[in-house]
Amino acid sequence: MAKIKVLVNGSHGKMGKETVNAILKETGLELVGQTDIGDNLGETIKETKAAVVVDFTHPSSAMKNAKTILSHKAHAIIGTTGLTNANLAEIKKLCSKHKVNCIVAPNFAIGAILMMKFAKEAAHYMPQVEIVELHHDQKADAPSGTAIKTAQLILADRGNLKTKDAKSRENLKGVRGGKIGEIHIHSVRLQGLVAHQEVILGGLGQTLKIRHDSISRESFMPGVILAIRKVFKTKGLVYGLDNLL
Repeated sequence: MAKIKVLVNGSHGKMGKETVNAILKETGLELVGQTDIGDNLGETIKETKAAVVVDFTHPSSAMKNAKTILSHKAHAIIGTTGLTNANLAEIKKLCSKHKVNCIVAPNFAIGAILMMKFAKEAAHYMPQVEIVELHHDQKADAPSGTAIKTAQLILADRGNLKTKDAKSRENLKGVRGGKIGEIHIHSVRLQGLVAHQEVILGGLGQTLKIRHDSISRESFMPGVILAIRKVFKTKGLVYGLDNLL
């Protein structure tokens, strides 16, 4: 059986390097190229005949890279966060136009996917929810894509259920964090962290905390490899690794 030809874009970054190492260890996958700032992504896709391109770059270039990958008729695995709903809608159209597939995943750690699933289920029974996400101090965006995805999953699953927000006056602007729907999100950026998230749910006389910690970037690799192998069997745009499990 022919190996899947994979190109890693953003190969000089921490996630890119980890992805390169993971692909080299996998049977059935062939690393045919590595690109980063200053390289011509489109030309490299053509030269290497890459079937799949994994993108771990920067929010400012994520959409441009997605357009390049898909227009060159390669399947895309995008782990770069910062894509908007409008971006996702455009990617969906590009997939249809070029007859390729794209998996956009805010988080590739299987444990993080389970954390989001459990939080969505728990929110059926606990009326109030807040999210605290913690990352290393070099992360380019806040809040994290995982926090946004978690809030979206909870809100979509709860339908039109409305709860009273906690009545607190901000004596320091922004101290209550950002907000998606009724859910407050708090972002922490510190040296020594990798990727962590805690969903805190509150009910009458009780709280429930659901937390996931990635203490090494190796935690994301099983999900990345899973996405590479499954992107051929998906159709168009898939948003979130949970849709592949």
